[in-house]
Amino acid sequence: MQQVTVRVPASTSNLGPGFDCLGVALSLYNRITVSQSKHGAVSGMVRDAAREFFAATECKAFEFACDIKGKIPIARGLGSSVTVRLGVLHALNKIARTNLTRHDLFTLCAELEGHPDNSAPASFGGFTLVRGAEVQHFNVSPQLAFVLLIPNFQIATNEARRLLPSKVSRTDALQNIANAAAIATAFATRDYEKLRGCFVDYLHQPFRKKLVPFLEGTIRSAETAGALGAFLSGSGSVICAITMRNPRKIAGAMMRASRQKDAGIIIARADNEGAQILKSEIKNPTSKIP
Repeated sequence: MQQVTVRVPASTSNLGPGFDCLGVALSLYNRITVSQSKHGAVSGMVRDAAREFFAATECKAFEFACDIKGKIPIARGLGSSVTVRLGVLHALNKIARTNLTRHDLFTLCAELEGHPDNSAPASFGGFTLVRGAEVQHFNVSPQLAFVLLIPNFQIATNEARRLLPSKVSRTDALQNIANAAAIATAFATRDYEKLRGCFVDYLHQPFRKKLVPFLEGTIRSAETAGALGAFLSGSGSVICAITMRNPRKIAGAMMRASRQKDAGIIIARADNEGAQILKSEIKNPTSKIP
């Protein structure tokens, strides 16, 4: 049997003002196992990823089964769909021996997602800044903790995007550019104290708070408790705070402010490796997949 298991990290994206271009990989994972099989039942998302892979590589399609295990909440703004798509792409690339690069696989995943902000950190790890197909990557110190408040409700990305206005003011756009540039500089230089005050956003969070009405209060509580800043993770519903100290104190403050008694808390660190093949069972490595 040809079988490959890929570990793919969750990711928090946007980081407030870095809409569709900034992201960080987190130490929270899904494991995707792909096995060549004639009796594999796969989801539409997996099927679409495979179709994209076979079209891009011009490799003859083959049947396979896909098993997904992990702890990344679905539709919460932590890149769960990316872990599936990217895991399938990496596994098929290994089984078919098509030798696509990590960047090639990132590009395919970003095309499937429709935006690259989660695909980049999940692919390369660490903090990533994406400009078109170009990715800049910086490792993140383990001293940074990412406190994730996970409400007990999902938000569809398409629904969250429909709330966004078609135009924004020049003043708001300029402020977002300045904040996003400051975040990128702080991560690149590891001068994380410079992150304070930089997570303010005017492009998407003011509109998406309709879906997460406790967003602003939870952000204020995290910052008051000592966080460097907090923001809506992706399109939500998770709220992420970044801190160098007292993550449990900040988690408690966020829980109290949100008043979400059934919410969960995860304290994660950055993952600097990105997608990794954990196990590979490939027989007859010089032969072609039929």
